[in-house]
Amino acid sequence: MVGSLTACGGGSKTESTAAPTEAQTAAAESKEAESKEAESAEAPTEAAASGGYELALVTDLGTIDDKSFNQGAWEGLKKYAEENGISYKYYQPQEGTTDSYLETIGLAIEGGAKLVVCPGFLFEEPIYMAQDKYPDVHFILLDGEPHDASYTYKTNDNVMPILFQEDQAGFLAGYAAVKDGYTKLGFMGGMAVPAVIRYGYGFVQGAEYAAVEDGVTGIEIIYNYTGAFAATPEAQSMAASWYQNGTQVVFGCGGAVGNSVMAAAQEKGAKVIGVDVDQSSESDTVITSAMKLLSNSVYDGVKDFYDGSFPGGKTSVFTVANSGVGLPMETSKFEKFNQEQYDAIYKKLADGEITLIQFSEDNNDPTKDLTELANTKVTFVE
Repeated sequence: MVGSLTACGGGSKTESTAAPTEAQTAAAESKEAESKEAESAEAPTEAAASGGYELALVTDLGTIDDKSFNQGAWEGLKKYAEENGISYKYYQPQEGTTDSYLETIGLAIEGGAKLVVCPGFLFEEPIYMAQDKYPDVHFILLDGEPHDASYTYKTNDNVMPILFQEDQAGFLAGYAAVKDGYTKLGFMGGMAVPAVIRYGYGFVQGAEYAAVEDGVTGIEIIYNYTGAFAATPEAQSMAASWYQNGTQVVFGCGGAVGNSVMAAAQEKGAKVIGVDVDQSSESDTVITSAMKLLSNSVYDGVKDFYDGSFPGGKTSVFTVANSGVGLPMETSKFEKFNQEQYDAIYKKLADGEITLIQFSEDNNDPTKDLTELANTKVTFVE
């Protein structure tokens, strides 16, 4: 899935208020954490009296400091708002249901939101309904496309769905791991949704590409989907057993599943590859992260809205070609793999010199799709 940004719609800029001070930000976040209410303000109080908060983020059940989708989206929105003196606020749903998400979106709009950012595929159905219910409001939907309960897809001109080329990010992570000398790898995904599958398939292909390039044989990858995005004793136990049996580094690809992998790696003195955002601060075991540059994509979408070139009605795909995915080389803990090698492989991907195999319909097992691996053996654990 490869795409580029397209513009077909417009947004009109309304009068904005000043961005918040650090003290106001801290106070608002503290109040939200204590009360656990749906709303959490991140703008000066006078904004509400002069038209409300123009920019809004509706989180999933996580928080804006989750080191993942919520935080990445929030940082992009906040950066643009503060650079341009626009009022902004975030809202947190009470429940992880379509009705609760839609209700919270309504609260943001009642609060003055002209543009609402929603991070994660769980917002696909709520945005499908919201785009018709609030035709004068614009939406950015991260990692999903609007559809109803029957998976009938429709994207109005007031919605900018954003997808990411996860297989490219996974490829870079697998490539870097083998280049750095790791030969026994693991992929522990969460739910086998398309984004997670793409991460895994890319990871395998990146490892294979590096192995062939360097003439390294005997690369082994153990591969599993846990079926959820939660940190569980079962996921930690599985990761620990992998490490015990010789796996050197595991790509923890499933939200909080990565925390289970990190806990196991900490016990076993092993390594982890993070996902979605730079997770190096989460654990010393994280050697790098396969990232979606969430803040960049949100920042660009908000900027397009205020520039009058909102790319609604069509899905925007962020790839290596538009700096939408990558590894955080500044914080990565590689011993051999370096910036020059990273830039070279990144350019090959961006120039289309490398074609990645996608998963086939109704399949998430890489051993069934990636059948021409010469130097890499994948063991799929159901």
